[in-house]
Amino acid sequence: MNKRLLVLRHAKAEVGFGLADHERPLAERGLRDAAAMGAHLKKEALLPDLVLCSTALRTRQTLEGLGLDCPVSFERGIYSGDGYDLRTLVQVTPEEVGTLLLIGHNPAVHELVVITGDEPVAEFPTCALGVVELESWESHGGTLLAYRTPKTL
Repeated sequence: MNKRLLVLRHAKAEVGFGLADHERPLAERGLRDAAAMGAHLKKEALLPDLVLCSTALRTRQTLEGLGLDCPVSFERGIYSGDGYDLRTLVQVTPEEVGTLLLIGHNPAVHELVVITGDEPVAEFPTCALGVVELESWESHGGTLLAYRTPKTL
């Protein structure tokens, strides 16, 4: 059975003057975009069996805004890793997981979609979603099924 990898960049965050980058909250637009993306995931039946989420505040708030009800693993490495580090996290996903949602940061999430998908993606703005079908979690590449941004919903 093929696997679906949902790669989501966090929603729009506040500039964060005086805040550590890890603690920047979502902006009002980010809160709206996360809710809209959550509605899209539900409408398209793109419901994850597991979420891997960065520990940064803006990714946790994006996850909350999606309104999903599924197990979550908060992974500090998503915050600082590159696309290949994220692919390594994906590759150790338990076999029983059919759909995995990874919520992280640019440029790593953009890199992950580019190295796992079969089509170039020119940009990956805030709250962008890439959906990649893989033969297995260990696969090095798959098929990009969808690319959505809040503006295209």
